[in-house]
Amino acid sequence: MSENNSDLLKGLFIGGLIGVVLGILYAPKSGKETREDILSKGKEEYEKAVERSKAAYEAAIKRLKSLEISAKEKMEEVESKVNEFAHQGADAIASNKNRLKKAIDAGVEAYREENEKPV
Repeated sequence: MSENNSDLLKGLFIGGLIGVVLGILYAPKSGKETREDILSKGKEEYEKAVERSKAAYEAAIKRLKSLEISAKEKMEEVESKVNEFAHQGADAIASNKNRLKKAIDAGVEAYREENEKPV
């Protein structure tokens, strides 16, 4: 969850509590009733905040899992490309090795033929 979202949730929670407390304090009730109302509203707001926090936490976990899966897929893709390039490189080396061997064999054969000619 981003810092802005966290600050927004905190602000909404605190603002809601302040509004509830002010509304209750200015209501024409006895002190005991007012305290009970404050406690009741505080519990309600706390439960709402807990639910919002749980939802934000679950959304963050879901996003992290999605990112983890995406990262694993990208890693496998890169690994596949590296293996492909390594295989292509090995094939190119083998091909060049074969051509070099043929060239050396042809050179040796030409040398033998030249030495076998009468002078």
